Amino acid sequence: MRIECEGRGRWRVFAGRRAMATALMMACLALAGACSRNNNPDEMAEPVPPTRLRVENQAFLDMTIYVYRSSQRIRLGTATGNSVTRLTIPANLIFGATPLRFQADPIGASRAPISSEITVAPGDEVVLTIPPN
Repeated sequence: MRIECEGRGRWRVFAGRRAMATALMMACLALAGACSRNNNPDEMAEPVPPTRLRVENQAFLDMTIYVYRSSQRIRLGTATGNSVTRLTIPANLIFGATPLRFQADPIGASRAPISSEITVAPGDEVVLTIPPN
């Protein structure tokens, strides 16, 4: 590579074939390194079963079930009246032993009781019983 002054502050760069090939090879290596990632799952890791909520709704009204983590409220689903419903708690809410609260919001009524805070671990099954009115 050679640099020459053309005058008045202009510079001209002459790159030979070897310099151009080296620059192109370095750019390709940088691009390939930026696009690669490690997707190999740990084969020795034990699979974690999903964390579930079992809602025993003894009331006649259908309930919308929410989970609270800190001040964040997430809708889990609907529990039909006089039935048992199983809902999955999203895995991104559980980090080790996590304190959670649950809310049963009756569809067509004004009361919405919230459970006390309980600690839930990945793979647990939590039972929420809603008594009749």
